[in-house]
Amino acid sequence: MHGASGFSKARGFTLIEVLIALIILGVALAAAARAANIATVGAEESKLRTLATWVAQNRVALLTATRSFPASGTATGTSTMGGIDFAWQQTASDTPNAAFRKIELRVFRPNDAQTLTTLTAYMVQPAGEIP
Repeated sequence: MHGASGFSKARGFTLIEVLIALIILGVALAAAARAANIATVGAEESKLRTLATWVAQNRVALLTATRSFPASGTATGTSTMGGIDFAWQQTASDTPNAAFRKIELRVFRPNDAQTLTTLTAYMVQPAGEIP
């Protein structure tokens, strides 16, 4: 038999216990979703900064390969890297040595003032052109 009265005592979870477990599970899932979202945003930001750095490095490589010695001042342009459009601003300034020019490149998204990367390079005036 099932005891003195003929009935067994039911074992299991009460409705309150189930609801509390569901609330705990919901909070944990919401926290995991938020963490995944933060990681995704961080990865996208890292990708943009990496591509922007490559844009700046390519600009310096172009100046070096063409043996350019840019005049002091600011130049702007655009470049596409990884299917994403970037804008760059190149500021050339004199140095105490007339044979060198300081080049600062800022890269950002078009229509966005936030600089993604800044690269500083020094260009030497090609041989035979040094004053």
